[in-house]
Amino acid sequence: MFSSFVIILILLLYFSILIFIAKITSSDNSNVSFFLGKRKSPWYIVAYGMIGVSLSGITFLSVPGWVKTNEFFYIQMVLGYIPGYLFVARVLIPIYYKLNVYSIYEYLKKRFGFYSHKVGAGYFFLSRLLGASLRLFLVAEVLQLLLFDQLGVPFFLTTFITISLIWLYTYRGGIKTIIWTDTLQTTFMLLTVFLCIYTIMQKMGYSSIGDSISQNPLNLNFFFFDDFNQPYHFLRSFFAGMFITIAMTGLDQDMMQKNLSCKTIGEAQKNMIWFSWVLLFVNILFLYLGALLYDFADATCISSIDPSGTSYLNISGDMLFVEVVKEGSLGMLVFIFFLLGLMSAAYSSADSALTSLTTSFCVDFLNMKSDNTSLGLFSKRTLVHLFVSFLLLCIIILVKYLNNDSIITTLFLLASYTYGPLLGLFIFGVFTNRKIIDKQVPFFIIFPPVLSYLISRYDTYIFNGFDFGPDLIIINGLITFLILFSISKK
Repeated sequence: MFSSFVIILILLLYFSILIFIAKITSSDNSNVSFFLGKRKSPWYIVAYGMIGVSLSGITFLSVPGWVKTNEFFYIQMVLGYIPGYLFVARVLIPIYYKLNVYSIYEYLKKRFGFYSHKVGAGYFFLSRLLGASLRLFLVAEVLQLLLFDQLGVPFFLTTFITISLIWLYTYRGGIKTIIWTDTLQTTFMLLTVFLCIYTIMQKMGYSSIGDSISQNPLNLNFFFFDDFNQPYHFLRSFFAGMFITIAMTGLDQDMMQKNLSCKTIGEAQKNMIWFSWVLLFVNILFLYLGALLYDFADATCISSIDPSGTSYLNISGDMLFVEVVKEGSLGMLVFIFFLLGLMSAAYSSADSALTSLTTSFCVDFLNMKSDNTSLGLFSKRTLVHLFVSFLLLCIIILVKYLNNDSIITTLFLLASYTYGPLLGLFIFGVFTNRKIIDKQVPFFIIFPPVLSYLISRYDTYIFNGFDFGPDLIIINGLITFLILFSISKK
C-alpha cells in the first residue's frame, strides 16, 4: 500500500493541470462558446479526446475483469461499433449540421413537435444523469478505499470536493474546455494501459504477445458461434454493438456535442470514422491487459487478495485491476499512472456529462441558446450548471448510503432502457415521412422501456431459452417505432 501523501500529491497536481487548461480555454464566456466551442474544434483533437469519454471509470475497471467470464467475446460488440459509427457519420451528423442545432433533440421539435422534443430531451437527461452519477460513484469508492478512509474523510465530503473541482474547471469554458481536458485525460489512460502491459510482460518473462496468450491460464477465444440463445453469440453481439452505438453516441448529446463543435460536416464525419477505429484498438488493449492481470495475479499468489491460497481466478473481476495495483508488486510508477488513468477515465466522463446536461437543460427546457443574462452573482447558465452538479451529488450520496447493490443495478438498467425510445423516435423520424400526433407521444413513449423490462425478465420462458442481453435495445427501439407508427398518419 502506498502512502497517502503520494496519492494526495497526484490528485492536487492532476486537478491543477485541469484548472490551468480551463483558464486558458475559457476566455469567452458566451453560450455559443460553452455549447459549441464556436465550431472551431480541430477534428483530430475531438476524435482523440472522445476515447477518454467513451472509456468511463467503469470500463477502465470492468473490461479487464470481464476476461475471466466472457473471454475476449466483448470484441464482437466492439466490431459492431464500426458500422454504427459509420451510420452516425453519414446519416445523423449531416442532419444536425443542416439544422444548425445546439442540442440534437431540437431535431425532434422540428420533425414532430413540442412534446416529442421534451420527451427525447427528458429521456437523455435521465439516462446521462444516472449513468454519470453511477460511474463517478464507483470510482469515488475506489479513491475512498485507497486514500480517504485512511484519512478519516467521510464519503460525502470526498464526493462534494470532487464534483466541486469538476464544476470549477467546466463552468466557464464548457465544451471548448472539455475538448482539451479530454485530450489530456485520454493520454493518461493510454499511458496507463501501455505501462501496465509492459511491466507485467517484463515481470512474467514474456517475449511476445503470442507467448503471453498461449501460456495464459484463461480461455481466450475471440468469437462465439455455438449457441444463438446466448447474448454473446457473434451475430447478436455485433448487431447489439451497432445499435448501441447509434443510440448511445449518435442520439446522445454528450457525445454529439463534441462533434457539433467541429468546423464543418466533413471534419465531424472524419472525426467519427477515425474515432471508431481507434476505439476498437483501445478496447483490444484493455482486454489484453485483463488477460495479463489475471495471469500475473494467479502466478504470484497475491496474499492480500487471496489469503486462502486458492486460485486468483475466482476473484471478482471488477476489483481485479485495483487489487493487483494496490498490492504493490508492479511498482510505484504503475501505481501513480493507475491513479491518473482511473481519475482520467472517471472525470472525463463526468465533466463531459455535466457540460452536456447543462447544455440540454438550457437549450431544450429553458430555450437559452443566446440568453445568458446575469442573476445576481451568476448567469442563468452557471446556475443550471450548479443545479446539475447538485443532482449528481445527490444521486451518488443516495446510492452510497442506501448501500444496496440492487439499487445500483436497477439504476443502470433504467439508464440503459431509456435509450430505446430515443432510438425509435429518431429512426422513425429519419426513415419515414409520416406525421405523428405529437401530444400523444408522452403517454405512449413510457411503454417501450416497461415492455422491454418484462421481456428481459421472462425471455427464457417465452422464447424457449433465448436470453436477451445488450441486444434488448433493438427490441426497445422497435417497440417504440411500432407505437409511433400506430399513432401516425401519412
